[in-house]
Amino acid sequence: MVSLQHLKTALEEIRAAGLYKTERVITTPQSVEIKVQGGQEVLNFCANNYLGLADNPEVIAAAGKALQDHGFGLASVRFICGTQDLHKQLEKTISDFFGTDDTILYTSCFDANGGLFETILDEQDAVISDALNHASIIDGIRLCKAQRFRYPNSDMQALEKALQDTQDCRTRLIATDGAFSMDGYIAKLDEITALAARYGALVMVDDSHATGFLGPTGRGSAEHHGVLDKIDVFTSTLGKALGGGSGGFTTGRQEIIDLLRQRSRPYLFSNTLPPALVAASIKVFEMLSGSTGRRDKLESNTRYFRERMSDAGFDIKPGIHPIVPVMLYDAPLAQEFAARLLDEGVYVIGFFFPVVPRGEARIRVQVSAAHERHHLDRAVDAFVKIGSDLGVL
Repeated sequence: MVSLQHLKTALEEIRAAGLYKTERVITTPQSVEIKVQGGQEVLNFCANNYLGLADNPEVIAAAGKALQDHGFGLASVRFICGTQDLHKQLEKTISDFFGTDDTILYTSCFDANGGLFETILDEQDAVISDALNHASIIDGIRLCKAQRFRYPNSDMQALEKALQDTQDCRTRLIATDGAFSMDGYIAKLDEITALAARYGALVMVDDSHATGFLGPTGRGSAEHHGVLDKIDVFTSTLGKALGGGSGGFTTGRQEIIDLLRQRSRPYLFSNTLPPALVAASIKVFEMLSGSTGRRDKLESNTRYFRERMSDAGFDIKPGIHPIVPVMLYDAPLAQEFAARLLDEGVYVIGFFFPVVPRGEARIRVQVSAAHERHHLDRAVDAFVKIGSDLGVL
């Protein structure tokens, strides 16, 4: 019999270190107020549901109509018989939203990042990546044969040094998250694009935690910095602010998108997105283009929550993003804090290694446009109570 003792040992070590992750089960649609298994009603402060659209009636209705009009799924990849008019419509909608040449859909942004780098880069090229980039960017870069360079988070001097050291390469691609998911930091895209222009490099941005709500009209981190037209290629997700379903996309220069359609492995070898999800996403972009009300409320909610938590004495990462990391540093403490908050009716999750570096454990609070002021006050009050009980404050 094959022994799996080494796997059992690894699991025991994870438990002993206080790093074992469990999954809570919710029994309702994703919303601000949800029920967890057992019937307890709680306030949700840990979903990527930034605009509160995950249970929006208009989005659900658009998905339902597409089920009737276009069926459940395509049972195929795009280039065989997996492309419908809805897919082309969504791609055009995304391109119009970002002001880019073209767009290609993926089953997730993880797949979009996984299929990007090995398609457009080889051993003649270099990719220069921010140290805090999402795991999907890291994994995507690992698949390509380009020379790899990494610079400390938002360190522009280190980035410029990497650009200087790679001037003999055919193509240099700077890869960065638009908003870093564990810290809520926003990439310095104004400075990055200036360096890229100076040294003749391309810029790739994963805007998964920015699309739909960051920037004056919700067009993301590049709009926030006023450089929307200076990014060569974006990847992002349909599974966070844009309805919270699933799916991702890459949008940008025509040559990049055309080559991805020919050679990107996750695109060529994965079923296309189901029509219900595509139609719902089209509806979301329509709603975003019609009003900035939701992103404006999210901005106001974020500012209020950050101010109240800082005034209460919590150590939170600075910024303006609705990701609000409450730093606790100790993994068991973060887990106990989150469990105690659940007892108070506030659903959050403790984050610890390997999701964040060792010694950087935290509770990542995520604010939504669907939160009302009384929800935010209730959450802060619960944090203060538990923080006092556990000696954090």
